[in-house]
Amino acid sequence: MTTHRSEIFAISDEYIDTLGRMSPMNATALGISGYDHLLDDFSVAAETKAADYRRDVLNRVKAMTPIDDIDRIAREVLIERVEAALKLFDSKEAFITYGPIANPAAGIRSIFTLMSTDSPEAIANVTSRLNAIGKALDSWKSTLEDMHKQGLGTSRRQVLGVSEQLEVHGSGGYADMARSIDSESKYPDLHLAAQNAEAACLSMSAWMKDVHAPRSVDVDGVGAERYAPWARYFTGANLDLRATYEWGIEDLNQINARMFKAAEKLGLAGKSLKEVAEYCEDAELHSIEGEEALLAKLIEFTEQAVARLDGVYFDIDPRIKFCDARIAPEGSAAAPYYMPPSEDLSRPGTTWFPTLGHTRFNFWHIASTWYHEAVPGHHLQVATVTIEADRLTRFQRTEAWISGYGEGWALYAERFMDELGAFEDPAYELGYLSGQALRAARIIVDIGMHCGYEDFEGKPWNADSAFNLMVDRALLAPDFAKSEIDRYLGWPGQAISYKVGERVWVRTREDAKKRLGDKFDIKAWHNYALKIGPMGLDPFEREMSTYKG
Repeated sequence: MTTHRSEIFAISDEYIDTLGRMSPMNATALGISGYDHLLDDFSVAAETKAADYRRDVLNRVKAMTPIDDIDRIAREVLIERVEAALKLFDSKEAFITYGPIANPAAGIRSIFTLMSTDSPEAIANVTSRLNAIGKALDSWKSTLEDMHKQGLGTSRRQVLGVSEQLEVHGSGGYADMARSIDSESKYPDLHLAAQNAEAACLSMSAWMKDVHAPRSVDVDGVGAERYAPWARYFTGANLDLRATYEWGIEDLNQINARMFKAAEKLGLAGKSLKEVAEYCEDAELHSIEGEEALLAKLIEFTEQAVARLDGVYFDIDPRIKFCDARIAPEGSAAAPYYMPPSEDLSRPGTTWFPTLGHTRFNFWHIASTWYHEAVPGHHLQVATVTIEADRLTRFQRTEAWISGYGEGWALYAERFMDELGAFEDPAYELGYLSGQALRAARIIVDIGMHCGYEDFEGKPWNADSAFNLMVDRALLAPDFAKSEIDRYLGWPGQAISYKVGERVWVRTREDAKKRLGDKFDIKAWHNYALKIGPMGLDPFEREMSTYKG
């Protein structure tokens, strides 16, 4: 006798359980017990085994008949995401496309932030996992060697970027983590394991810098042919890349025009946007001193957003009203990020702030970002999906994340807060607009650099011209801008998903307003759109076109 509502729900459960056994790190992220002492095998052989299982699941689910619309959507989402993953495996893109923001070393470091350390048994798991880092990195190294023998490689910029990241991890990163858990006198094995982990990181860093980088690819961009499948993977939409690029330019121009008006409100008429950003960053009004004060502010800010929105624009389940905030470990990318709650909600959804060595922070540009990362952004969206067990499969709730849908929602969340008047303070408005400008600029430079389009001076887009655009027109700090450029070049197609997704979210809302007229209710629309679960932007827009209120 089955305990699932359908065979499609049953195979989705099986898929998650099996992938959890194949990926101990994924099991930890999902809250599946029994694997916290292990790390993933990043070898081609292990990935081939996982790909063979995915093909088996794909064949089986395609033969299944949905029992209703909930089943139909679940089936379509599972098929699309499994096929997308297999395309990356079969093309070798899954092996040769990586950078500082997404690579096995970064994933290994991040998984420790999700682990419990509140008992001797939990600390033993951390210790075992630290000791496994050398073997895990060796398995990835074998894959990179294999790809090199096949004549496939990654750009030198990304190889060197990951080498630097590994050097940070190996130069006190894991030792600091061990010290934060408990003393060496109490847990000597833990601290010895941290030393072993650091030695493995430094060894891998040196190999990447001295051996792998010199033989890597000179060109940063992947080219239009490789870029298009990645754009499809990250957005779930078939895009006209040239038209999307031109729209990005138009959107950035409009955003910049509003930024100058906001600057006038601060008495900065005639100043460049870069000068305006420097003024806002140096101002004392929204300044915060120290990491603890920052974390307290972030948690309070999210609590205030929940109080303002719940029951009026959203129905927020009490189980997911809390969203934690923590400082990101050293070696993380420069941008804040969110990590979902465990399936059983024993670990809350958590926002992470990378300090980049700073101890003074200015909230003028953080406010909008926290609407994006927490509530009503990623936390509200992802945590809502996590608890929708009756209408979403386990796969939809845990593994079906699609950047265009997810990042598009988070950017829509910022826009929605702007519509509610949350950025009446002109400094906050500039912070919001700088975030909007960043996402528009991402479209320009991501498509431009990878597809070889000409910049505003008639030369091919490159890291330098992209850096200048980010600093001058999106108000990014130089260290953040550099990190962003490296991110785009190592993760083709992901950067455009924010604005492309936001456009679809806004378009579906306005379509519903037009169709329903006075019957349109924003809270009901939000609730429905979030509970339908993640999917590609093209199918999402089709599904939302039938929304009846």
